Amino acid sequence: MAARWATRYLRSQHARFISTAPASRLSTAEIVQMRNELFTKEKERQLSLYPRIEKIEVKYVGKSHPGTLFVMNKALSTPYNCAMHLSEWHCKKSVLALVDGELWDMYRPLTKSCEIQFLTFKDENPEEVNKAYWRSCAMIMACVLKQAFKDEYSVSLIRAPEVPVISGAFCYDVVLDSRLDGWKPTEDNFRSLTKEAYNLIHKDLPFETLHVEAKVALEMFQHNRYKMDSIEQKASQNPEGIVKLHRFGDFVDISEGPHIPRTSFCFQYEVTAAHNLQTSQSESIRRFQGVSLPVHLKAHHTVWRRLLERSQRLVS
Repeated sequence: MAARWATRYLRSQHARFISTAPASRLSTAEIVQMRNELFTKEKERQLSLYPRIEKIEVKYVGKSHPGTLFVMNKALSTPYNCAMHLSEWHCKKSVLALVDGELWDMYRPLTKSCEIQFLTFKDENPEEVNKAYWRSCAMIMACVLKQAFKDEYSVSLIRAPEVPVISGAFCYDVVLDSRLDGWKPTEDNFRSLTKEAYNLIHKDLPFETLHVEAKVALEMFQHNRYKMDSIEQKASQNPEGIVKLHRFGDFVDISEGPHIPRTSFCFQYEVTAAHNLQTSQSESIRRFQGVSLPVHLKAHHTVWRRLLERSQRLVS
C-alpha cells in the first residue's frame, strides 16, 4: 500500500500481502482475487446465454433530442452506449438512467427494447442521483478499509447503511479484529485512508453490476458471515432469489445499487470519523464515515471545511 500508517496494526508503505495467520485462512488479497474471478466467470456465463447478437430499439425521451431512436445490441449495449450516440455532455454528466421508469446503472446492459432518459446532479430533483453517489462513496471507503490492515488482523465488512445526503456523511459498518478494540484512528490514519481512496478515484474505475443467484453470491462471500446473512435475507425478499452485486476494479460488494458510472465522478473526498456502535453483540462494530462532493459540484474551501466538521458526528 502507498499509505504511511502511524500504528503497528496497519499496512506500512512497503508491506506485502503476507499473512501470519494459519495457511487455511486466505489473505485479503486472495479473497479479493477469488471474488473478482467468480464475478468475471458469472458475468461471462450470463453473456453466453445470448450466443447471437440480437437488436433492440431504445427510444430516448429526454429534454434534448426527444424521440431519438437507437438500435442497440441486446444484453451488450448499456445506457452509456446510448449516451455516446447523443453527445459528449451526456456521457460526462449522466449519473443514472431511467429505463422504462426503472433506475438503471449506466454500465448495466439493456435486455429489451425500452425508453430511456438520463439523470444528472443538476436535475430539479436529484434525490436518486444523490443516493447513488453516497452509496458509491461508501463502497469506495469499504474497499480501502478492507485492504488497509495487515493480514493477521481480521476485517469483516458488514454493510453500508442507506443514509440520506442531508445526514452529512456516508457510512460503512465493519467488525475489526478483537485485538484492535482499543485502537483509535488518528488524523494521520484518516489522511492515509483518504489518500488510498483518491488512488481509486484517479484510476477512473467503472462500476459494474451483476444480478446473480444466491448460491453464486454465497460462494463469493463464504469468508464473511455477515455478508452471507445479508445474501440470504436479500434472496428471500426477491421473488426470483436474486442478489445484486457491484464491482469496481477488483473489489466486489453486495449492493442494491444503482451506483455512479465511475470512481472519477468523485472530486472532494475524505474519510473523517470512526465511531463505536453500541450493540448487543459480542463484536465491536465500527462505523466509518466520510464526506464527498462530485466533480460537478465543487465547493469553496470554507464550505468544504464546514462539511468536514459536520461529517464527523455519528450518523445514526
